[in-house]
Amino acid sequence: MEQQQIAEILSRPISQELLARDVTRLAYVAKDGTPRNIPIAFTWNGSQIVLCTTKNAPKLPSLRRNPQVALTIDTEVHPPKILLIRGRAELDVVDGIPDEYLQMNGSYEMTPEQRVEWEAEVRSLYDGMVRIVITPTWAKLIDFDTTLPTAVEELVRQRAEREAS
Repeated sequence: MEQQQIAEILSRPISQELLARDVTRLAYVAKDGTPRNIPIAFTWNGSQIVLCTTKNAPKLPSLRRNPQVALTIDTEVHPPKILLIRGRAELDVVDGIPDEYLQMNGSYEMTPEQRVEWEAEVRSLYDGMVRIVITPTWAKLIDFDTTLPTAVEELVRQRAEREAS
């Protein structure tokens, strides 16, 4: 998929709404070769999705071995709005707490006092983290209004052809 196509999909208002959410589902291939799909907080910086995790997270050896990932960001209403993204994970080990981690957890409802306590706890627990940076190489938005899953689009086309005959 061309970068221009990806940028057009990700710049749509519904995509931007989904990219502003708190949680995505990260799919990757685990060490034993089986698929994993985990919920994880994220932030969108305008061109990349950034996830942060502990330096000892079980997913890291798997991502080092096979950095190809898929992300799903969706809503919990019917019809759902779904943003599917594929890309390659780049791992960046950092000292301290990445700004993105504090940013991505900033949307949870906390009083200012709770926020101060939470940040102090985080800083006392982690001496560093790993930033998982994903640059989209493929994207699809499904809103069930202007876009549908590919298989459903095919069924709609086939029905239209049958009805036209």
